[in-house]
Amino acid sequence: MAPDQALLSDGEAIDAAEEITVQTGQNLRRIRTRRGYSLDRLAKIAGVSRAMLGQIETGKSSPTLSILSKIALALGIPCAALIAERSETAIVTVPRARSKILASSEGRFRTRALFPFEGERKVEFYELRIAPHHTENADAHQHGTVENLVVAQGTVEIIAGRQAPHILGEGDAIIFEADVPHIYRNMTGTEAILFLVTTYLEEVRV
Repeated sequence: MAPDQALLSDGEAIDAAEEITVQTGQNLRRIRTRRGYSLDRLAKIAGVSRAMLGQIETGKSSPTLSILSKIALALGIPCAALIAERSETAIVTVPRARSKILASSEGRFRTRALFPFEGERKVEFYELRIAPHHTENADAHQHGTVENLVVAQGTVEIIAGRQAPHILGEGDAIIFEADVPHIYRNMTGTEAILFLVTTYLEEVRV
C-alpha cells in the first residue's frame, strides 16, 4: 500500500455502517407500506419477529444477511433493493411507456403508478382502470393509510369496511381510511378510469 493510501478509520467505518442501517430501514418501510403490509403481516410471512422488523425500520438494528434474505423473499424483491441508496433529483418525468403497471383479476383491474418507484415517499399517485362490471376486492392497508379517489370516467361504487356504499359519477371524489378491506366496483358496461392518491401514516409502531 502506498504511503498516501489508507484503510477507512474506525470512525469512518462506523459512520458508513450506520448510514447503511438507516438506508435499509427507510427502504424496508417504503416497500412494506407500498405492499400494504403491516409489521405483523410481514413478520408472519418472513418468519422474522415484529420487534426486529420495527428495529430495522427505525434504524436501531442492522439485519444480518440471513434476516435480510428472509425479508426480501417475503416482499418478492432482491436483497439489493433493501440496501440501495436513494437517488435525489429535483424533477422526474414518468413516460407512459415506462410506467409501472400492476394488474390483478386477470387484467380486469389495472393500476399505473404516476410516480417513480425509487425513493421513500408518504404519498403515492395512481391511475386505476376497472373493466366493465368488474368488482375488485382490496386488502386493508397499514394503520392510518388514507385513499383519495376521483372518477375521471364511468360510475363506480366504493365500499370501505362496513360503511355504506358510495356511488361516484364522473368528477366525483371520495376520501376514506383504507386500513380496512375495501371494494371498487365498476357499475357500467364500459371501462372506468379513476385517479388515486394514497397517503401513508408517518408513524412506525414497534
